[in-house]
Amino acid sequence: MSLFSPACFDFLNQLSVNNDREWFKANQQTYEDKVRTPALKFIEAMQPQLLALSPRLTAVPKKVGGSMMRPQRDSRFSKDKTPYKTNVGIQFRHFQGKDVHAPGLYLHLANDGCFVGAGIWHPESTALNAIRSCIDENPNGYKKALRELTSQGFEMQGSKLIRPPKGYDKDHPMLEELKRKDFIAIKPLSIEQVCAPEFVDTCAREFAACQQLMRYLCFALDLDF
Repeated sequence: MSLFSPACFDFLNQLSVNNDREWFKANQQTYEDKVRTPALKFIEAMQPQLLALSPRLTAVPKKVGGSMMRPQRDSRFSKDKTPYKTNVGIQFRHFQGKDVHAPGLYLHLANDGCFVGAGIWHPESTALNAIRSCIDENPNGYKKALRELTSQGFEMQGSKLIRPPKGYDKDHPMLEELKRKDFIAIKPLSIEQVCAPEFVDTCAREFAACQQLMRYLCFALDLDF
């Protein structure tokens, strides 16, 4: 059966036009029925699938503090003061990670683009240095992970340094990878795929293609996987 429906994307579209607290409060029930409830059911349905990939990944179907990211934006440091996100974000992160900066798997649903992702976003400096050291000392495992991702339609994305990171030569054979500040593999999805009855299986298959990257990042950070 389908968990997400076009009505979820309709709500997100309406929210982008009416992004204020009064409108959201007046349409809270639609949000619960068409967005949050399907997302929580999806997270629950993913539990056995993730367990098959790694017992270290968490799928927590809770309204607050679980795998689904909160709809409220943190606009304190942004010029955009709209209160709500116009996307749905779901992260299945490593159980030893405290926040969104932990290694994990990710699903992003939005009218301007849906995608699955895997890896680590904005790691703090100690973790970032550990990943860079690992790529420097063990490049073959990383290259193997990249080949697997590319063959399955994923692309590494995220922020990069302009210059070589401190301590690495500008002629380093892995320089472009060492310049990364995010180690995220992304693969786009269509809204039709998201609303299809087999979407849980689709996600499980795409996440399985990211296993080598996840294993490598956890190895670099001295985490079990």
